[in-house]
Amino acid sequence: MDEIDPGNPTAIPVLPYERAPIPPPVVDVPPRGRWVLTLLTVGTTALAAAMYVTGGTTLLEAVSFVTGAVCVWLTVRESVWNFPISLVNVATFAVVFFQARLFADASLQVVYVALTLVGWYLWLYGGERHTALRVKRVGRAESIGVAVAGVVMTLGLWGLLRWANGSATFWDALTTSLSLCAQWLLNRKRLENWYYWIAADVIYIPLYAYKHLYLTSLLYATFLGMCLVGVASWRATWRVNRAVAAPAAETMEAAA
Repeated sequence: MDEIDPGNPTAIPVLPYERAPIPPPVVDVPPRGRWVLTLLTVGTTALAAAMYVTGGTTLLEAVSFVTGAVCVWLTVRESVWNFPISLVNVATFAVVFFQARLFADASLQVVYVALTLVGWYLWLYGGERHTALRVKRVGRAESIGVAVAGVVMTLGLWGLLRWANGSATFWDALTTSLSLCAQWLLNRKRLENWYYWIAADVIYIPLYAYKHLYLTSLLYATFLGMCLVGVASWRATWRVNRAVAAPAAETMEAAA
């Protein structure tokens, strides 16, 4: 190692400045929203168990019902454990939808397996310098791209489902496309993912009732309530993220 000449300050080595990632702040669901989530999750679980015991639904639909509610509850709370629960949920729903001849929704569950694995990785390592993702808003280019992809997928799936003699082909195609767009945004932890889920749920509720999947229809009504809590919770997180990031970025620029 070269010796440092104390009489020559320029000889003192200067270590390169490396910006450290800003840790995401912890923002919990507001108390009122937390109670709503808990009541919806516990209530739907009890209802699923009661309907299965009384013969009002199948075991698969009951399991789908419970895991779906728990998955959304964990997502609202920004818990990465929503992804392993989601894998169980999509496996059971794939069978339920196939038996109801909702082929697009059944195929969607298969796609969800891949998307869930990708989202699991991104939430853990998709942030700055392979850190956890933070809640952000979608940019204009991504927003337009997702919307255009949704329209293209809807038209393509509609034609395919009509050829396959599916049931409720247009609405099945539309909800499938909305759900895929929502999952893409969810994987990237964009606040706007909730708006796509809400739009899909509003259609799913009467669609599944029409197909005599009454428990699943009720499940999506529960999802709708949870999504409304999710919007409020994630918006609060985003505001805190923005407030923390702005002064931290200015401090780092000044230090550089």
